[in-house]
Amino acid sequence: MKRRILLNCKNILMILLGNLIYTLAITMFILPNGLITGGTTGLSLVVTRYIPIPMSAFILTSNVIMFLIGFVVLGKKFAITTLISTFFYPFCLQATGYIKGINDFTDNPLLATICAGIMIGFGIGIVIKEGASTGGLDIPPLVFNKKFGWSVSVCLYAIDFTILLMQMLFSSKEKTLYGILLVLIYSVVLDKVLLNGNAKTQVKIVSKKYDEINTMIIHQLDRGSTLMNAETGFYGNITKVVLTVISSRELAKLNEMVLSIDPNAFMIINQVNEVKGRGFTLDKVYH
Repeated sequence: MKRRILLNCKNILMILLGNLIYTLAITMFILPNGLITGGTTGLSLVVTRYIPIPMSAFILTSNVIMFLIGFVVLGKKFAITTLISTFFYPFCLQATGYIKGINDFTDNPLLATICAGIMIGFGIGIVIKEGASTGGLDIPPLVFNKKFGWSVSVCLYAIDFTILLMQMLFSSKEKTLYGILLVLIYSVVLDKVLLNGNAKTQVKIVSKKYDEINTMIIHQLDRGSTLMNAETGFYGNITKVVLTVISSRELAKLNEMVLSIDPNAFMIINQVNEVKGRGFTLDKVYH
């Protein structure tokens, strides 16, 4: 019970941190340089251009409406994880605007685009990794996916692209290109953040000394392994292939230990995006 409470506190803090980083990207780089972007923030740039209301007020109103739609369509569990972002992001946007000198970091639009893209992707990635949503216009793609089976990523890109087109009415061609670059950067960074920490290295080892190598992996490297039946292609000899999944840091050590046992060992090494199960997402059990 105590561990669950600690995990919940950690999740909440990470969601708050992700939203704060997202907010700082807007106040430090997007707004001072007049850049355009997608999502709720981009839509608010369009609306506040013609209606004199605070951006934070529009974002809060939009987030609440989207939150209610998500609650009705996607359920209570989704609503709880999104509740923090719905209110915390517009609050931060309003609060950080009062920090002196926060909008004086750079007047170079390209540098601002790169920095904002990295920060937005990193911030959103942290929130999503905690099983939450940043709210706002992230919710409609999830609704469309549930109701019509539409791709979430395609819907999200379509919404962002539409918002960028709307901002073209009052932005220069150059600013529009910066906006497209911004969306591309934070999309790439978001993917990297979501995969970071989950990616592992899969190694397949073909050797006559498979039994020694298997024992070494289990007892010295402290990793699990699987023995797979195989047949060589040329001679048709029956043998075993040792399969193991390790972290990238352990690869050099594994390579050294395998070659010390069998210098002629044949190794196939490739990266896997995510691993679930005992020793990774579940605690190890020793017998």
